[in-house]
Amino acid sequence: MPGKIQINRIVNANVYANGNSLLGRAEEIKLPDITATMTEHKALGMVGKIELPSGFDKLEGEIKWNSLYDDSAAIMANPFKAVQLQCRSNIETYGAQGRVEEKSLVTYLTVMFKKNPLGTFKQHENADFQAGFSCTYVKQVIDGKEVLELDVLANIFRVGGEDMLATYRRNIGG
Repeated sequence: MPGKIQINRIVNANVYANGNSLLGRAEEIKLPDITATMTEHKALGMVGKIELPSGFDKLEGEIKWNSLYDDSAAIMANPFKAVQLQCRSNIETYGAQGRVEEKSLVTYLTVMFKKNPLGTFKQHENADFQAGFSCTYVKQVIDGKEVLELDVLANIFRVGGEDMLATYRRNIGG
């Protein structure tokens, strides 16, 4: 049936640090992967072993800058201060008639920089500055709808707006 295939594409983004646009400064951003920590479970009577979720692995990411900027360098230099990052992009949906829809994709992060790049220099090439960060909070929103939210310090994990840890927090008294 013609017109049923739809393809989503994201081909660009902008990064904000503490609310300030970094348009044209960041060459690339690698957002953290949310990885469930799995623990092996085996018991008498089971014919095999299984893995069950037991939490989340640490959240890490990286920003590759196209040059060194004094205000960005100052933010990256302090590993004790949390920084609010935001990555904003555009999801384009294509069908048989071309582009049929555009939606916003916004990822909010609270990070602490742990790798402060002083640069890699080569003759006749742009210097390379890759800053690594550790993340304690991430929230992703598509077209105004929350997809997921993970706050490691507050024991919050929501998927599609549903609180996946509400009973857990109640059971542990916090």
